[in-house]
Amino acid sequence: METVKETLYNLPKPPARTRTKPMQVICVGLPRSATESLAVALQKLGLTTYHGWDISFEENAGYIEAWAKLARAKWNGKEDGEFRVSRGEFDALLGHCDAVVDTAASFFAAELMEAYPEALVILNTRKDLDAWHRSAIKTLLEISDSWFLWMMRVFCADLFWLWELYVTHGYPGLFRGKTMHSAIAKNGKWVYREYCAMIRGLVAPERLLEWSVEDGWEPLCEFLQKDVPTEVFPKTNDPAKFAGNVERVLKPRYMRAFRNLVLTVTSTAVLTTAIVLGVRGGGLTSIQLWSV
Repeated sequence: METVKETLYNLPKPPARTRTKPMQVICVGLPRSATESLAVALQKLGLTTYHGWDISFEENAGYIEAWAKLARAKWNGKEDGEFRVSRGEFDALLGHCDAVVDTAASFFAAELMEAYPEALVILNTRKDLDAWHRSAIKTLLEISDSWFLWMMRVFCADLFWLWELYVTHGYPGLFRGKTMHSAIAKNGKWVYREYCAMIRGLVAPERLLEWSVEDGWEPLCEFLQKDVPTEVFPKTNDPAKFAGNVERVLKPRYMRAFRNLVLTVTSTAVLTTAIVLGVRGGGLTSIQLWSV
């Protein structure tokens, strides 16, 4: 099945990115844990961040495919029962940034921390676990429950690999469920607690900051040894903005998918008509028909 997928949706391999500055910060908090607010704050502190939205907005869909294949390798299993990602492999996707937040950081937290042992780690959390769970269900599951997206992904490689990354492998694997919906809805809170405990066990205390958006600038700047900005700490990505970002991601891809759908239907109709007319006119024998 995976061979069929790669044959149908194979994209040109994207140019490998080159690391121009060291990886400084890995923000491993789960999505809907103020990840976008934290990314904006880090940008204001002079860091170049790579957020989950950046994966979705990649102009070269080959990078999306690469992330999806990493997720598949991690959660769909490999023959040797092992999964590791080298610094070079991560650099090929993240070499242009020095801070990573949200999807990549939470899906591959242990692997990133192993690849960049010198980087500082921020465990960004929501203090109200119930509020996090409600937010995850309201925003993330609206995507996985969309029958229209499920159907249209067949006609657009970008959509296909985004679906593979998030819905087929990423969220079900992270939240230990058969589907994205059941994983987040039924396992979300206990996985959240266990995930945070795992991070605490993997990172030396002096390299780890546990932070919530209510904490603001001071602990973040002290940890990163940055001056505290005078402006108010950014708070972004409420449900309305999340929905807007989803629309920005999906709309142009839906248009490409619809175009491909029309071409597919039209081509099939033309071919079917030609075959029917040929058979009726006696122009094709049964042997010739199977060779078309």
